[in-house]
Parts: sequence; structure tokens; C-alpha cells
Amino acid sequence: MTNEIKLIFVLMKYKTKTNSKGKAPIYGRVTKNNKRRHFSTGFFVLPSEWHTSSNSVINNLLAEQINNHLIAIKAKAMELSLQHRLTERECTLDEFVNLLLGRKSQNLSTFLEVFKQHNIEVEALVGKSYSPATLVKFQGIYKQIEGFIRNTYQQEDVVLSTMKLKFLMDLEYYLLTEKDMKQISINKTIQRVRKIIKYAIAHEYMEKDPFLLYKPKAVNLDVVFLDNDELSVVEKYDFEQDRLVKVRDCFVFCCYTGLAYNEMDSLSIEHIVKGYDGKDWIKMNRKKTGKPLMIPILPTAQAILDKYAGSDRLLPKLSNQKFNKNLKEIGEILGIKKKLSHHVARKTFASTVLLYNDVPMEIVSELLGHSSIKITQKHYGKVVNKKVGQQMDELSKRLDKE
Repeated sequence: MTNEIKLIFVLMKYKTKTNSKGKAPIYGRVTKNNKRRHFSTGFFVLPSEWHTSSNSVINNLLAEQINNHLIAIKAKAMELSLQHRLTERECTLDEFVNLLLGRKSQNLSTFLEVFKQHNIEVEALVGKSYSPATLVKFQGIYKQIEGFIRNTYQQEDVVLSTMKLKFLMDLEYYLLTEKDMKQISINKTIQRVRKIIKYAIAHEYMEKDPFLLYKPKAVNLDVVFLDNDELSVVEKYDFEQDRLVKVRDCFVFCCYTGLAYNEMDSLSIEHIVKGYDGKDWIKMNRKKTGKPLMIPILPTAQAILDKYAGSDRLLPKLSNQKFNKNLKEIGEILGIKKKLSHHVARKTFASTVLLYNDVPMEIVSELLGHSSIKITQKHYGKVVNKKVGQQMDELSKRLDKE
């Protein structure tokens, strides 16, 4: 049986394990599906007193007592292994060793227990490996799943060993019908749920991924960005309200730098450095991925920084909610039919400022701080195709004239 747990005893002869008297410790080694766990029996003997073939102690005054103890451990291991095979209950090696040695098991057996433990660890690493926003997202997903389990299964939690692919299918249906979420948001939720499952597998709370065969539904990603004419209108319009002027300036700045809201909000003088070309560049880590960013400050962006020079901040302080609310008002005033948000500035930088000016995809990916060029290609492939189409049209017109 591939699921069978086996136990043998071994003598750890490493120098780091050997004590001052030259004696080595006897360890138990449990094996399951080619995975191993070791545990100490508490006994030490000389290498010459250990018989490898029989896994027993010889030529030692305490040989009988030690061997009887090892036999008792072996018998208990066989009993536990048989129990798990008969009940068909999943058992990790850590859990098995804890049961064998009579320790209180630290094994988590339900999905929300594991999710909660994951979030505790993320919270402890905020500011180090994770941003506060990441913690908030996982806490929000936890509440969603809690509500889903109650609504769909009329219970408080789900046992890990019982989780099947249907769990994700039920979750997808629940988010679509009960929460009226769009497919792209559903895919993000499921992506984070799958991360918790991988966390559970890594900690050996479960043996295999029940969602291995799941494929997220495809979503057509239409990139919303301002074209040259729309961007020019936003730049040049003379707004009467100071709040709209500040929002417009910050938005345009991001159209020429590609900064996400969090990066724009935290931008300070320490992020402005001299580049290899002797000009000012923005140097910082992207909040979302932690990847280093090096972005040249183009003339339009520099003019906006100069405008606010001398104030406490490089750019006005605006909450994300108010920023997007004012952007919507700007769009209505200017007659722009596209739904404006801060993220449109980042898309405009990639599309209108970079790709439409023949900047290679590899450089665009670096300037955006994407973790992989595949992400850039996925989002902006259509933009490149459109640019190629336009160039081919121009070529056709030139050839016709000839």
C-alpha cells in the first residue's frame, strides 16, 4: 500500500549528534509515500553496539531494556498504522509521530482553522514579507468563505480530508449568484483559496491538492486607458475647483510614471535618485510584488513635481476613494465615456505612453514592476496587436500611393 506508514530505527552517527562519550542517538524513522520524519528515542549507544540488520542493540548492559522499548514503539506504530488504514483517514507524518510519542497533536484538520493560522502568520510578517493590504485581502476572503460554508453546507467549517473539487465549483456558484461578483473577482478569490490549500499541504495538514484539476474560467481582459487625445484633454483643461486640479495632476503624473495608488501615495524625496543618464529617476519597491522599480521621470511628470515643490509632500495627499470619486467627476466634465479610476493611469502609461511609442514589451514589463513578462503580455497583447494593425494600415496606404 502506498499509504502505509513504516517505521525503522537508525543510529545517527553524525558528529553533530554524537555526545562527548562517543555515543550516538537512536532515532525512529517513519516513512510514507517516500516522505520521512525522524524522532529521538532518548537512547544513546556506541556505534559498535548497534546491529544495523536487526535494528537492535547488542553488547550493552542495557541492551534488553532498550530493545524492549524499541519493540514497544514498533508495536504501537503498527497499531496506529492499521487504525488509519481501516478508517481510511488521512494522517500526516507529524501527526503520526505525535500520536506515537503521546504528544498533544498540533495538527489542524479543518479549512478555516488552517486559513486562520495562515492569516496569523501573515499578520506577523506585515511590513516584512507582506503589506497591510495583503492581510486585509486575506481577512476579507476568510469572511467570504465562512459565509459560503454556512450558506451552502449549513455547517461551521469543512474537514480538510473531505474537500473535493466540488468545493470550488460550489464556491464559484455561490459568489456568482449570492454575491453577484464578476468572474475576474471570483477568480481572484479562488486563487487565494487555493493558496491556503497549498499552505496546508506544505505544513502537511493534508496530503494532496483536491483542486489540482480546477481550471479558472477565462476572462476577456479589456485594458481601459486614455488615448493621446483624451490624455491631452485631461492635461490641458483648466478646472476651477482646487480638488479637481490636484486629482488631475496626480492622475497625469501616474500616466507618465505608471505608479499604482500605493506607490504614488508613499512617494517621497528619498525615492528620487540620479540615473545612469544623470537625470532624475524614481527608485522604489513595488508594494504589490516587492519588485524593485526604476522609472525615468519624463518632462510632464517632472513639471508636476516642480509645481508642488516646497510643500510637505512631493504630491498632494488624497485617499483612494476620494481620488476615484473626483476622477469620475473629471470624466463627466470632459465627456470621457470610459470609467476613470487611478488604475487607468497605470494602463495609460503602459499603452499610450510606452507601447504606442514603440517601447519594447520587456522594458514595459520592467517599468511596470511586473513579476513576469507573461503578465505584461497577457494584459497588453491586444494593445500591441492594435499598434501592429495601425502600422500595417499606414504601410498599405504608402504602398498604394507608390
